[in-house]
Amino acid sequence: MKVQLISYTPNPEKLIAMAAKLCYSPVGVSEIEKNLTDEKIEKFLNMLLDLGHESPIEHVNFTFAVEGISRSCSHQIVRHRIASYSQQSQRYVKLDQFEYIIPPEIEAIPQAKEKFIKAMENDQKTYDELVQILTKKHYDNFIKDGKTEKEAKLLSQKKAIEDARYVFPNACETKLVFTMNARTLFNFFKHRCCERAQWEIRQLAIQMLKQVRKVAPNVFKNIGPSCLTGACPEGNMTCGKANQIREYFKNI
Repeated sequence: MKVQLISYTPNPEKLIAMAAKLCYSPVGVSEIEKNLTDEKIEKFLNMLLDLGHESPIEHVNFTFAVEGISRSCSHQIVRHRIASYSQQSQRYVKLDQFEYIIPPEIEAIPQAKEKFIKAMENDQKTYDELVQILTKKHYDNFIKDGKTEKEAKLLSQKKAIEDARYVFPNACETKLVFTMNARTLFNFFKHRCCERAQWEIRQLAIQMLKQVRKVAPNVFKNIGPSCLTGACPEGNMTCGKANQIREYFKNI
C-alpha cells in the first residue's frame, strides 16, 4: 500500500482560524490576518475544536494518491460521499497481468495462500480468453460496418475489456486520487481508524492521519477513532482496548 498526500490547502490552520474569527468580527479578513500569530492560531483552534464548532474546517482540502489497495477497500472508501474521486478504470485499461491484494490471514496459511493465488491465476486466464473471444467478434462486426482495420482493432479491444473485466475479484489492485475536506476526514478517521474497521481501510486511514497531522497538527491532534476522546460507541461489539488505542493514536 502506498499513500501520499499530494496536495492540500496552503496554510490550512491559519485559513480555518481566519474563517472562524470572521463570524464574530466587525472587521474583514485582512485585518484579522494581521493579528494572527502561530501561538494565537493554536490557542484559537484548540478552543474552536473543544467547542465542536467544525464548519470552518470545511474550507481546507486534502488530496491523496493511493496505490496498492484492493477493489474491496476502494468500495468502502467511496461510501464517504462528501469527497471527489478518480479511480483507475478497468474499462479503459487492459490488465495483461492484474495485481492483487492478499489478506494477511490468508497470507499466513500456506494452504490458503496457494488456493488464493490459484484463483487469481484462473481469473487472469479467463479474462485473457474472454478478451480474445470478444475482440474477434467485435472486430468482425466493425469491419462489416465499414471501419478500417486500425479502427476496428482499437474499438474491438475496448469493447472486449469492458465486459471481460467482470471476472476480476474484489482482491484486484486499484489506484485512486481523492480529495476530502477536513470535516469529512474527521468522520473518515472516526469510523475507519476504529479496530472494528476492516484491516485494509484501517491501515489506509492510519497512514492518511499521520500525513495530515504533519501539515495541520492542531486540527488533527485529537482526531482518530471515537474512543480517542470519549467512550467507545460500539457497545457489546467493542474491542475492549480503548486505553491502548488512545495511547497509540496520541503518539503516531
